[in-house]
Amino acid sequence: MGRWEPGARERLEQAAMELFLERGFEQTTVAEIASRAGLTERTFFRYFVDKREVLFSGAGELQELFVSAVSATPAATAPMDAVAAALAVVAPFLQERGAFASRRQDVITAYDDLRERELVKLASLASAIAATLRERGVAEPAASLAAEAGIAVFKVAFERWQEAPTDLDFARVIEECLGELKVVTATS
Repeated sequence: MGRWEPGARERLEQAAMELFLERGFEQTTVAEIASRAGLTERTFFRYFVDKREVLFSGAGELQELFVSAVSATPAATAPMDAVAAALAVVAPFLQERGAFASRRQDVITAYDDLRERELVKLASLASAIAATLRERGVAEPAASLAAEAGIAVFKVAFERWQEAPTDLDFARVIEECLGELKVVTATS
């Protein structure tokens, strides 16, 4: 495939993921990624700031999806229910990226600095959700608690989904985790 073929970003992502899994993240260079994709390093840097961004470039889109979904819930919706509605919107987004998400997670899990960056991205996502809840009139600490609980559900559900031996529906795993959260937070 030539340099001018369409889909440069996707080709770079595919090449990077293959190399990360074959050689390891730290041992893979941008030059190797570009070469595998049939592109130049310059083209790589048009799409990604560095090779880590191949793994984290979807964070902005995911955050926008979460924030928009929380914002779209009716004004009277309880904070945790708004977050649950957002999780339901996000599930298909990740479901369709299942193979990439799984390989991405394998790479991230293998490197401490990538796991740390993942946690920073999740904290940023929780902050954005909490800010959106506050804009809707939810007071603190309820906004932060609902956002952090939602991210905890997301994280646990994602791990379960990735570890499952079958092709589970991510939305269903999220629903199950939300149900478990209700059980552990119920008062007697």
